[in-house]
Amino acid sequence: MKKLSLLVLGLAFACNSSQKTVSEAPKPVVDPVPYAETITQDDLKEHLYTYASDEFEGRETGTPGQKKAVEYIKAHYQSLNVPAAQSNGDYFQKVPLEVSKVPEGSLSINGTSFEVGEDVLTFAQAKGNYNTILYAGYGIEDGDYSDYSGIDVKGKFVLIKAGEPVDDSGNYLITGNMEKSVWSNASEAIGKKRDIAKEKGAIGVLYYDMLSFPRFQGYFQFMKNNDSGRMQLAADSSDDILIYLNDEAAKALKSDIEEDNVPKSISADIKMDITSGNEQVGSENVVAFIEGTEKPDEYVIISSHLDHIGITGDGQINNGADDDGSGTVALLEIAQAFKKAADEGNGPKRSLVFLHVTGEEKGLLGSRYYTDVEPVFPLENTVADLNIDMIGRIDPNYDGARNYLYLIGSDKLSTELHKLSEEVNKKYSNIEFDYTYNDENDPNRFYYRSDHYNFAKNNIPIIFYFNGTHADYHRPSDTPDKINYDLLENRTRLIFHTAWEIANRPGKLVVDKAAD
Repeated sequence: MKKLSLLVLGLAFACNSSQKTVSEAPKPVVDPVPYAETITQDDLKEHLYTYASDEFEGRETGTPGQKKAVEYIKAHYQSLNVPAAQSNGDYFQKVPLEVSKVPEGSLSINGTSFEVGEDVLTFAQAKGNYNTILYAGYGIEDGDYSDYSGIDVKGKFVLIKAGEPVDDSGNYLITGNMEKSVWSNASEAIGKKRDIAKEKGAIGVLYYDMLSFPRFQGYFQFMKNNDSGRMQLAADSSDDILIYLNDEAAKALKSDIEEDNVPKSISADIKMDITSGNEQVGSENVVAFIEGTEKPDEYVIISSHLDHIGITGDGQINNGADDDGSGTVALLEIAQAFKKAADEGNGPKRSLVFLHVTGEEKGLLGSRYYTDVEPVFPLENTVADLNIDMIGRIDPNYDGARNYLYLIGSDKLSTELHKLSEEVNKKYSNIEFDYTYNDENDPNRFYYRSDHYNFAKNNIPIIFYFNGTHADYHRPSDTPDKINYDLLENRTRLIFHTAWEIANRPGKLVVDKAAD
């Protein structure tokens, strides 16, 4: 009996041990290739010939054509049973927008009137009388350098100028050498300088940039001639004002503005009588997601913009097949591949967010609303953004060489992401990665010109996938028949594989570099 009892006990332990071993056995590694192969050029083509058709009228933000576009995207996710990301079950994330009509009026400085559109430019209403402004030189605050030392701009207008300080040897004070910093880049510096002034309590900025004024004026006149205005997030509508001054207007305020960099108070009789009017525009992002199986509170975003530039003044439709119809249909196919995996019990460990943003062509508005105003999921739990903007064509630099793709930003914030991207490509796609536009000194500044940037500025690692520009960029000739569908298929599969790896790797991507 004792021997029998020991035998039974031994068998029991053996069974328990066996069961424990079975229960703790690691899950087999899932091969993503069969799911990637569901992404086909035929499906991409079918989507794009509808999405970039005349029926959608160029998908300009806030227009009936854009509304058709979001309904098309929504219907696709509903057909897949991929749920809406928002807790209320709505696929549409409302993005309140405003169009500021081209202002009219004048700015008077010490009795001399300067007309809007001629001597001064602004895209907002400005009214009031002021007898003092604060001069803040270049309007820069960077590290130990500040143009705001000794002045209090709260409740005042600030006069600043373009550029950055240089010492007697020709070295830039910010960089400490002969290399310019971001403060010399007109497109970026204006916004950064305005934001600093606003943070310090200034009610508005008078901005002197002699070199860029003609460009601003051309934009202003284009808007005026086309009876259009600047579109912005309604959340941006506030009392802060940015007024560009030409050489004559700036020197009416401060005759030695080019030579003097010292912050100081300036007495002047300023009268602003500039009127404008805002029109409300309704638009929406489309956001769907697949919940992660093991790390549902970590999010991998794949994004593309759903809008384009609409109908030109002569009635021609800009279909935007490449920009960004190609990115939109790629995202639809990637979502379908992940859903098939999930339906077969192989869903991603982290949650996948499929983000179609509006208003990219109006200034990255939809993505900025998502990041800066109303994130659907917490940014601190967002692992990465893979942004797809124009991946269906070949640019002139690759005449005869087809198997390439420009990558931008993969190494800006996370060394791991860049390494992962390279390894995934080598394993599955063997596309030639071209990092030309990833160069900090690239004059095109593409890193700052698509929706990934709003994630990058929040220290979220990004990759921007891009085929480069071509002769049909922002023209009615950007049509579906000119897309290279075999390339679109291969590039889309690459992005799927990259997202798969990020979503299923053991650890969250490490951010080892800081955003600018």
